[in-house]
Amino acid sequence: MSQDRSSVENVVQTYFDGLYEGDADKLAAAFHPSADLRWVEKGELKVLTVPDWLAWVRKRPSGRAEGKAREDFIVTIDRSDDNTAFIKVRCQLPPRYFTDYLVAMKLADGWQIVSKSYRYDLRD
Repeated sequence: MSQDRSSVENVVQTYFDGLYEGDADKLAAAFHPSADLRWVEKGELKVLTVPDWLAWVRKRPSGRAEGKAREDFIVTIDRSDDNTAFIKVRCQLPPRYFTDYLVAMKLADGWQIVSKSYRYDLRD
């Protein structure tokens, strides 16, 4: 198995940049179109498709446009083989501070995020 993390890190950086910039096209490049986002709200599993999420991103103001602080980083990358990675990241869109669990796979066109599960804290 290749120990080169840079190709996985590149798709995560595209994700981070797209989040902060509010750039739905960058996010679309990072995510496979069939991917979804999952989180728990009031004890109930919520699921949002990537196309629905991107439509929402296009309507909201970006962290950059609002002058909000940017802090995003990879906590860990766990690769089971050359084509599969589990990535834990931290990022923020204040007042929400996220821990994301991303599953990425190397497909014909390169690495893409195929699943995202997350949680967040609200802070002042």
